[in-house]
Amino acid sequence: MIRSNAQDSFDRIFRKAARTRLTRQPEDTCHISTAAEGDTLSGEDALILTISSIAFRLLLVLRFDDSDVTRAYFTGEGTGRSFEEARLEIGNLCCGALNQELLQVFPDLGMSTPYVVSARCLPYLDVLKPGYVAAYAVTINDTVRVDATVCVCAHAPLDFVADVSGEVESGGELELF
Repeated sequence: MIRSNAQDSFDRIFRKAARTRLTRQPEDTCHISTAAEGDTLSGEDALILTISSIAFRLLLVLRFDDSDVTRAYFTGEGTGRSFEEARLEIGNLCCGALNQELLQVFPDLGMSTPYVVSARCLPYLDVLKPGYVAAYAVTINDTVRVDATVCVCAHAPLDFVADVSGEVESGGELELF
């Protein structure tokens, strides 16, 4: 059983991770809304990452719009990396941000590497008997779309309140005086 405090915490943790890791530049706008039923991106692939603990397993499912605008946004101009590489890297960063926040409450977590599955698998998430599922539509700069689903399967009762501050901690930048 996943109590409402934990559900709210998973929601706030995801929203912070999406705002800080799905965007490429700090000045990019990021609008996150609850996805409407049936309003999902088309495409063949979905990216899945997992975070596991003794008490729960969280699946983060990401689907990237396959438009030229989205490809250009995530691959950057002249970087030479493929859209596939960019999706895997961005997905890993986003899931890593979720993991960092959850580590404040659950000290023993494991995180998978990203893997790509057929999008036809997504309707079967309910077979896992999740205690919490939230679907999001993330729009960056009003043109780039990423769909995300957070699916949590609990092996024990979950009730926690995550302290998700609005500040983004530095990630190893050099400070010059």
